[in-house]
Amino acid sequence: MTTFAAPATGTADLVARRAPGLSLEAPFYTGQEFFDLDIEAVFARSWLFVAAEAELPEPGDYVTVTLGPYSVILLRDDEEEVRAFHNVCRHRGARILDEQRGSVGNIVCGYHRWTYGVDGRLLHAESLPPDFDRSCFGLRAVHTRTVAGLVFICLAAQPPADFDEVAARIEPYIAPHGLRRAKVATQIDLVENGNWKLTMENNRECYHCGGHPELQCSLFPVYGYAEQDVPPVLRPAYDRYLQADAESRTTYESLGLPYAAIEELDTRATGFRIQREPLDGAGESFTEDGTAACGKLLSDFTTPRLGRLSLHMQPNAWFHFLSDHAITFSVIPLAPDRTLVRTTWLVHADAVEGVDYDLDALTRVWTATNDQDALLVARAQQGISSPAYLPGPYNPTEYQVEAFVNWYVTRLKAHLAR
Repeated sequence: MTTFAAPATGTADLVARRAPGLSLEAPFYTGQEFFDLDIEAVFARSWLFVAAEAELPEPGDYVTVTLGPYSVILLRDDEEEVRAFHNVCRHRGARILDEQRGSVGNIVCGYHRWTYGVDGRLLHAESLPPDFDRSCFGLRAVHTRTVAGLVFICLAAQPPADFDEVAARIEPYIAPHGLRRAKVATQIDLVENGNWKLTMENNRECYHCGGHPELQCSLFPVYGYAEQDVPPVLRPAYDRYLQADAESRTTYESLGLPYAAIEELDTRATGFRIQREPLDGAGESFTEDGTAACGKLLSDFTTPRLGRLSLHMQPNAWFHFLSDHAITFSVIPLAPDRTLVRTTWLVHADAVEGVDYDLDALTRVWTATNDQDALLVARAQQGISSPAYLPGPYNPTEYQVEAFVNWYVTRLKAHLAR
């Protein structure tokens, strides 16, 4: 009987011997050691997308985010700035806020009632000596940046220094969509039964997009294809794309909207890709006929036919900005084989559900697509967990998967070399 068991190999050796152009070896996706390393080397050292500003509309509003052993409080302070703090009381370390979201006047630890302002300062602690210096015991801050209505944090003492440059390059693309004036239409959390890297890899290619019939009503199924690689079955769609792209560029230029692709996925610490391009059908939104899902546009656009502005950010997020709404996706590792995918739909703050938009119509395409992707990721996890699994080659259309994996392995190598 043939067996497939391989000799045990250390984590550092597996990282060092990663073969470009091939999927990762099984322990990267299945082992607790790699999961812990991913939190330490990637999620605790990179800039992470964690929320839209619209999730914190008023002073005192907060959201908590859990990343491995870390819990972080995001909240809007009295000056309406977004801040982030470790969710750890400075007295004896108790978890302060348990709920995923809410609103506070002050932040009060439920254990001994130490009380903090929304700026993190310790305001009150009972029965302490007169010479106790409260200024030394504020909540520990987490690096926070907002970019055109998106909130990013970094847990590292010294975050990657390239974020300012990345923010300056992507903000002109995103800002016209007015996310700071948006509100949350809905947010859906989905737990996928697979490793977080499988979730990200699945997002970085459209080789599998034939499994997304709802999405293919509006998304051209040729994403990632070079012209010479387009198969005959996709040639009609590719020709439609070329025509729509030419028409869209004229529109983008007339409105002063940047659209050219910038792709630096694995050449910097804060890897990203951004591009504005057309949608199929009516070309307005992610719906079953491509028409706008919300009658009130996100901004003062003169036409809803703006296609999609798509942004990919390493290691945990992707976004679609449309004329009528925006969708954010964040990925949070839960376990070696479990991953949270949080999807948030944003509409204009004055848009009224049932009048300007139907929530089911707004969310139908991506709810179905997320559910389909969850099944695909689970199947991938099951297969990789088999002793018969061996790394396989990436298709040319999966070049962004290779870029993601190369970025990831580069982060691990840098961390292990410390």
